[in-house]
Amino acid sequence: MSSVDTPDGAPEFRKKQRAGWKRYVFGGAGIAIVVVTFAVVLPRIADYRDVWDVVTTLTWEWIVVLSAAMALNIATFAPPWMIALPGLGFKQSLRMTQASTALSIVAPGGAAVGMAGSFGMLRGWGYSTSDVTRAVTLTGVWNQLANLVFPVVALFLLKANGGETALLGTVAFAGVVVLGVVVSLLVLVLYSESLAREVGDAVAAFVSWVKARVRRGPVAFGGASFVRFRNDVVDLLARRWHVLTLASLAGSLTVFVLLLLSLRAVGVPASEVDAIEIFAAWSLVRIIGAIPITPGGFGIVELGLTTALVAFGGANAKVVAAVLIYRFLTVVPTLVLGGLAAITWRSRAAISPDG
Repeated sequence: MSSVDTPDGAPEFRKKQRAGWKRYVFGGAGIAIVVVTFAVVLPRIADYRDVWDVVTTLTWEWIVVLSAAMALNIATFAPPWMIALPGLGFKQSLRMTQASTALSIVAPGGAAVGMAGSFGMLRGWGYSTSDVTRAVTLTGVWNQLANLVFPVVALFLLKANGGETALLGTVAFAGVVVLGVVVSLLVLVLYSESLAREVGDAVAAFVSWVKARVRRGPVAFGGASFVRFRNDVVDLLARRWHVLTLASLAGSLTVFVLLLLSLRAVGVPASEVDAIEIFAAWSLVRIIGAIPITPGGFGIVELGLTTALVAFGGANAKVVAAVLIYRFLTVVPTLVLGGLAAITWRSRAAISPDG
């Protein structure tokens, strides 16, 4: 008799069934969002024939500018990892970030899957578990902190410019709260081992309590994990926190520059949508798109950006064209480069500055 036929095995079997149904439901919802966005909503905002007419007006000068901005954006993937993991070369870092980002775009789970991919590649190259864990944690935390800061900055700039959006205000307020909590916890963890242990135990207890409400088991980490993290990162952050911050901001802001240039390239002038409004739309959608509803935020990012930019005054067809160009430049090159990186990746390759 199999375990699923016994009283002891039945609960586990039902748990697996529920997990399977959840995956199907979330997967179906994600597909529905993508289909509705591209087949129903966007065509109602602008006919695709009009959008294509706009795309075909791109001059070769703008194509060169957009290509250069795309290359710059791709190059900025590497520096934060080189800072967080001393000894990692630019080529290795770029190969790893493109592969893991491509994985986060196509796989359900988004950033979590990408982080797992980064961890696996770096361990395969021979870096220690503690060093890789530190690098994955720091780059992830700094990226999320930047995402929380952007809506706050955008709201301030909009107010100074005489504008405001209620949704951005809500997101900015939530960002301030979360940012304050995260930064406070980080400071407490880094201040001393005893505080790191106390914070770790408190966080583990809280997360385990939340998981228990949805019938999940307790977390495996605790105060000791936070102490190990503190000991691993305190020296590095003391020397490199400022360059890590600048590199993380540069990596994110080059994505914004691509959106700005895409709008200008198709003829959306500052008189219709200025740089501050573009930044506000981008920072808002960046937060929303980080929620792993669809792989790579497909459907959600396009719909969110288009709706916000049209609301600010952009012409429908030009905005849709710019958003699709922007998404092409930020997604397709990474999928291609990431696929090539995955194919050519060599486990236990010799670690050198040139990869």
